[in-house]
Amino acid sequence: MLELHQFELSHYCEKIRLILDYKGLPYRKIEVTPGIGQIDLFRLSGQRQVPVLKDGAEVIADSTAIALYLDRKYPERPIIPTEPKQRALCLLMEEWADESIGLNGRKAMLGAFSQDPAFRSALLPSSAPSFLKTIVESVPGEALSILGAGAGLGADAVKAARKAMQQNLESLNTLLTDSPYLITDHPTLADFAVAGLTMYVKFPAGLYLDIPVALKGKGVPGLADNPLYGNFWGWRDRLYSDYRKLSPSTSAPSSSPTSINID
Repeated sequence: MLELHQFELSHYCEKIRLILDYKGLPYRKIEVTPGIGQIDLFRLSGQRQVPVLKDGAEVIADSTAIALYLDRKYPERPIIPTEPKQRALCLLMEEWADESIGLNGRKAMLGAFSQDPAFRSALLPSSAPSFLKTIVESVPGEALSILGAGAGLGADAVKAARKAMQQNLESLNTLLTDSPYLITDHPTLADFAVAGLTMYVKFPAGLYLDIPVALKGKGVPGLADNPLYGNFWGWRDRLYSDYRKLSPSTSAPSSSPTSINID
């Protein structure tokens, strides 16, 4: 069986989970513990980032490389068009999603965490004691902003990321006004990249991810709940409903390690 070495909260891993589900490929998730678990990941793949796919003797790192491998090795329900212009557009859009949505969505989410106490505490497992949630919610947003500035996530960086995400969502909303998918009449790598990488802007509401219940359906204020982007979020909901399988472990509250400091 395929093995996906992952972080459950990684939006790049979610891109691959969507593709695996669409292709109907059974796989086993192997959660990588941030820090010590990445040592084993390095031994396996020669690098420390997720996702990593293991298929027998084959080990593939990087979400784009994994997507290309899956479409080549398991060609049923292809995700990359064969028509040259459609193929080129698909690959360009996937690269744009990786670089713009993936990076700016993460910055926008971290900015929302620093300003929204409820969003911040939602990251904690549901089993966390109430006093810990109180502590997390009581941390001043200004203090978190100062810490974020030291990591390159100051107010200006977050503002720029939000502006970029607004433009991205406006464009996607328009592209999907009269089209079922971004490139063709069926989902492609572009669709799954966009859907998976917007996870940080708005977490899926259904039982798709083994994450704290309070995070499901929650997102960056002004982006996740803006009616101007309703067409896009409705499209993503339908994509999940049609192709994403429910996670067997979401029936119980999540207590697994979580991390948002990922690449």
